[in-house]
Amino acid sequence: MAPLRFAANLAWLFQEKPTLPQRIEAAAQAGFRAAELGAPYACSAEELREAADKARLELVLLNAPPGNQDGDRGLGAVPGRQHEFREALALAVKYCKVLKCPRIHIMAGRIPLGAKREEVSAEMEATFIENLRYAADILAQEKITGLLEPINSRITDPRYFLTTPEQAAAILKKVGSPSLKLQLDIFHCQIMDGNLTQNLEKYFPIIGHVQFAQVPGRHEPDSPGELNFPYLFQLLESMSYSGFVGCEYKPKEGTLKGLGWLHSYWKSHGVLDSGS
Repeated sequence: MAPLRFAANLAWLFQEKPTLPQRIEAAAQAGFRAAELGAPYACSAEELREAADKARLELVLLNAPPGNQDGDRGLGAVPGRQHEFREALALAVKYCKVLKCPRIHIMAGRIPLGAKREEVSAEMEATFIENLRYAADILAQEKITGLLEPINSRITDPRYFLTTPEQAAAILKKVGSPSLKLQLDIFHCQIMDGNLTQNLEKYFPIIGHVQFAQVPGRHEPDSPGELNFPYLFQLLESMSYSGFVGCEYKPKEGTLKGLGWLHSYWKSHGVLDSGS
């Protein structure tokens, strides 16, 4: 079985470095060969491309701009803001083309403050489907995959619209585009659904990207918590998962100090100083 390919999420790892180009360099020096960029837009795409080329680091995922800084967490399912969604998507696509990045996480957004989920769900889903159909046509032309990530509403964000793989799968089916896939974060899935083995197997055909962190602390996979990551990694290997696995966790005591799990994984799979 081929070893998994891990990508450093630079919105979470290597925060010891003040700038994104420096984090790209640090990730490469730590042995990673791939990285995710949560919010790259403070830097120019050309600057990031230069840093990635110099570090020989592949950029595999970025988030579309999430909206304004007053509490937005994406625009995909937010009624009345379709124009902003299209502008954000255009910027993300522009960055992907310069960065040679093949995946965009399209964030759904949040339920309006004070609204009840059951009262707004139908309208928000209709808006999401409308926006995703628009996005799918553009992404297909650019050979970019759009990703939908359910985010748990129990710990991380009680108001986030897209909360379970089941909900995401239903929306993806209604949109009906091969340019859109599920981004399954094991951390969120465990909190909302558990039953990880069957969920990974059930949704595997539509999974376009995987992320993880230990539950509940959202730290390294070998930190104390609910999840058996050696088993989960072996499960993904046995399923011949060939995509990237994003390391989206909060280091407990510094990024480099917490990478023992990764070096152990590489050593056990005969991979030396490389994330690929």
